Amino acid sequence: MRMVDIIEKKRDGHELSKEEIYFVVKDYTKGEIPDYQMSALAMAIYFKDMTTTERVHLTMAMVESGDQIDLSDINGIKVDKHSTGGVGDTTTLILAPLVAAVGVPVAKMSGRGLGHTGGTIDKLESIDGFKVEIDSETFNRLVNENKIAVVGQSGNLTPADKKLYGLRDVTATVNSIPLIASSIMSKKIASGADAIVLDVKTGSGAFMKDLEEAKALAEAMVQIGKGSGRNTIAVISDMSQPLGFAIGNALEVKEAIDTLKGEGPADLHELCLTLGSQMVYLSGVASSIEEGRTMLEEAITTGKALETFKTFISAQGGDASVVDNPTKLPTAAYTFEIEAKEDGYVSEIVADEIGIAASILGAGRTTKESTIDLAVGLVLNKKVGDKVHKGESLVTVYSNHESVASVVERIDRSYHIVKNKVESKPLVYDIIYG
Repeated sequence: MRMVDIIEKKRDGHELSKEEIYFVVKDYTKGEIPDYQMSALAMAIYFKDMTTTERVHLTMAMVESGDQIDLSDINGIKVDKHSTGGVGDTTTLILAPLVAAVGVPVAKMSGRGLGHTGGTIDKLESIDGFKVEIDSETFNRLVNENKIAVVGQSGNLTPADKKLYGLRDVTATVNSIPLIASSIMSKKIASGADAIVLDVKTGSGAFMKDLEEAKALAEAMVQIGKGSGRNTIAVISDMSQPLGFAIGNALEVKEAIDTLKGEGPADLHELCLTLGSQMVYLSGVASSIEEGRTMLEEAITTGKALETFKTFISAQGGDASVVDNPTKLPTAAYTFEIEAKEDGYVSEIVADEIGIAASILGAGRTTKESTIDLAVGLVLNKKVGDKVHKGESLVTVYSNHESVASVVERIDRSYHIVKNKVESKPLVYDIIYG
């Protein structure tokens, strides 16, 4: 089999066979196919696309290129959740204890963040003593005992995807639906999920800014899930403004606690119920999505979700008293209020600019080696559709530096205020079922 023949075949718009796709993934991972040939194939895929069958084969070839997590010792159907990312996306911190509280096993492997704020693992490290590295035997035991454990990604998962992603990043082939879909799904499948719920973001703060592109990606991932034997559901949700109020690691942990108490931001609360009800349904714990939602609402109302969060923190070495006393979380030295310059209504909050502002404060990483400041970040006091008066606070800035001029400038640019009332965009645009 020759790589040049495979490139030519895809260039001319023909379907690649399973054998050809496995050959490419295996030999590229081993270093036997040079970057220039893999770049040519990636560009051919970018322009000619792939069939659903090709996408499934590519995904599974990347899964089989490295380690695969075995969760068979954990009782029940393990449902994983993946978000395509955004600004203020705190859903995992809430969903994990929330669905665990109603009996869904959450065996979650999460990464560190690179961008606006830290990842789920970084956020959990805001809690004193919390251990993100535990051995597989302890991990399985905790999920069986408490229905929940969250650890950092380890092992050699999907090395083919890591290598190909690095190449795509420098060859203008990142924005390819089959390559994005297989990249995401390969990691979820290799992590041992039985079923998968996807939160596909769209809007100014999302990777997929166009709704139709987001739908195409959601449908592609659901079809890959179905083709690889995993029940998969995709929720297409709005990221035209930040989700919730908080952007920043310790600030997001506090907001997660508030939401588990039933006191969180309305959009974050609603999205967690939407995603969570799909997870409960796929796990078989609920016979319908509606029943799943009712169970989750009850878990919040009765305090069971909050107690599950405490148990989870304590089981992994963390100080669970932060749930009742969030002042124990890392705290910034300075706070600043950014005030509205005129009366009116918030018509737009450019999510990307807000995210960059939080990153400038130190809430996120610009490189993998960057150190995150867990205490800093932003809290939005006004969202799209809200009425504001001149001098009212739009955003509270939490900083460990006295000078925040560049942050203020970005936030001022991101808030648009108009005279007439505007409606916010839908929180959920569509749900794609397999």
